[in-house]
Formats: sequence, structure tokens, C-alpha cells
Amino acid sequence: MRLDKYLKVTRLIKRRTVANEACDEGRVEVNGKPARASYDVKVGDIISINLGQRPLKVKVLNVTEYATKDNAADNYEVVS
Repeated sequence: MRLDKYLKVTRLIKRRTVANEACDEGRVEVNGKPARASYDVKVGDIISINLGQRPLKVKVLNVTEYATKDNAADNYEVVS
């Protein structure tokens, strides 16, 4: 699954266009390297998002096409 879509499905970023712009601006890193929106997310990847005051770092646990509000957080684990 594309990185921008993963960020939207898991509700880490509210809209896919915002996720795409964040990737273009270099605010999203995967495994310590700046990632493009088209990056293919895999289980075990560490995603760092630098939006706002507090950076967020998560580990990918699951990649699913759809997620409800209740189980969206089951796809990742907050690292720091």
C-alpha cells in the first residue's frame, strides 16, 4: 500500500492530500530516510511524522486496505 494511503487509512493524517504534501515536503520518514508518497509500506517499517509541535514515530504492525475508526490504531504501534 502507498505511504500516503496508509497514513490516511490508519488516521495518522486526516486527509490523503495532506499526507501527500507532507511526504513531498520531507516531513515523513520511513526507517530514517525521507520517503515519497508512493513508497510501498511493509510490516515492520518505522514511520516518523514531523507535523506540528510533537513528532510522532510509529511501527507498522499490519497493512489493510480499510480500517474502521475503532480498529485503525491496531495497524500501528507508537514507538516514542
